[in-house]
Amino acid sequence: MHSALPPARERAAIEAQLKDRSIEEALEAATATLSGLSACAGVVLAPKSELRLRQLSFVPLAADRALAVLVGSDGSVENRVVPLAGGTSALALAEVANFVNARLSGMTLAEAEARLRAEITERREAIDAVAAELVAKGLADWSEDHAQRPVLIVRGQANLIDDGAAADLERVRRLLDELEDRQEIARLLEGAREGQGCRIYIGSENRMFALSGSSVIAAPYHGSEGQVVGVVGVIGPTRLNYARVVPMVDFTAQALTRYMR
Repeated sequence: MHSALPPARERAAIEAQLKDRSIEEALEAATATLSGLSACAGVVLAPKSELRLRQLSFVPLAADRALAVLVGSDGSVENRVVPLAGGTSALALAEVANFVNARLSGMTLAEAEARLRAEITERREAIDAVAAELVAKGLADWSEDHAQRPVLIVRGQANLIDDGAAADLERVRRLLDELEDRQEIARLLEGAREGQGCRIYIGSENRMFALSGSSVIAAPYHGSEGQVVGVVGVIGPTRLNYARVVPMVDFTAQALTRYMR
């Protein structure tokens, strides 16, 4: 297979999606465009960014449980039921939440946790130590969860349900199940970080998509200092036109590298 650039029309379509957009918008648009041009599912492993805290509140559920509601600076909202230590009142939780919102808003979860633990030591009269420790532990758990969670964007899954889908419903079911496992897809894409160009996983070589008969083509893209910050690629049938799709994926990775710089 000879290496070549995609046609000018396709290169222009990909690069047009990266203009005047935030990083997240550019990644989503480039992935959707790659999916449309290749007739595959487009995937991108995005750079991880730490969630910054905007607001924290608690809703009492029972004497030993409360619902913690965390709002990130990006507008995301996460809810989690937290156990309460004996004697932790709703008023004490509200006072700690007010302190967090007034003093720690805009910090990452890890920064907010460290600052709150300092307050537990230095300002015991100002905030309830038991409630503050509960909140600090919750912030630490939330921060760890976010650090381990893959930032994966998938677009164009419908492209994988081709004309032969009706004749092989079991293969389609397996493929859709596999696409739901974001952790495994992220691990697969992580394997492409070490390569200089595209990495291709075909059929049985690809343990994750072997049963559904699908292939993955992926390439890393780099940040401003030359470090690998993510991976972009496509998932398609093993019979896809590799000579056309590989240059397309490679060009998208190069375009994202230029955008990141």
